[in-house]
Amino acid sequence: MEWIENIVLNLQQIDAVVLIFKLILIVILAGLIGWEREYWNKPAGLRTHVLLGVSAVLIAYLGVKIYNETGADATRIPAQLLSGIGFLGAGTILREGFNVKGLTTAASLLTVTCIGLCIGFGAYITAIIATLVVYIILSYSHIVSENLGKFTNIKLEITCDNPKDIINDVKEIFEENKIDILKLNIHRSERKSYLDLEGRSSLRVDKNALISKIMSISDIIGVSDVEFDK
Repeated sequence: MEWIENIVLNLQQIDAVVLIFKLILIVILAGLIGWEREYWNKPAGLRTHVLLGVSAVLIAYLGVKIYNETGADATRIPAQLLSGIGFLGAGTILREGFNVKGLTTAASLLTVTCIGLCIGFGAYITAIIATLVVYIILSYSHIVSENLGKFTNIKLEITCDNPKDIINDVKEIFEENKIDILKLNIHRSERKSYLDLEGRSSLRVDKNALISKIMSISDIIGVSDVEFDK
């Protein structure tokens, strides 16, 4: 019976090496997507994406082990993971006034989970290709959309004492630069008041020059160029 024990031991060692390979691969792939999110200072960054990817690999791996030993459906546990990921994704979605942020990051968490499941079930090439596609979409899709539409997006947060007093002056500057105003909201809090302003132009706009003109308006405390949700 010693030869049987040796075979089982060798199989266990091979199984452990495969698992280690899967975990290393998901750390690299999920880490790439997580790093991109962290670079843009999003709610879920590198560690969150890596941990979620590792969890997906382990759950898929466990599903396969259960199937091999009991014949039970290997997809039951991963299916529960996909249902539960919605709660984690919801934690990254933020609402600021009429604006909703974090939807893209929530979607990236779901995607990393799927990539982890692919690795857990042995679809390595699929996982690698999916990671590259997701990274390209997250990093460069906004450039493509702007070039296709031939427009420049402007999103500014203008801090001032009384936003209503500066609206007309800001509108004039936007008209001079041929920028259409899409949204204009006034926000007030105990610490500050500001205009949340979004615009679009069919021409290329020098944002630095635009901000300088706006800063020349009296009563304006500061102007921030806000990144669109990526």
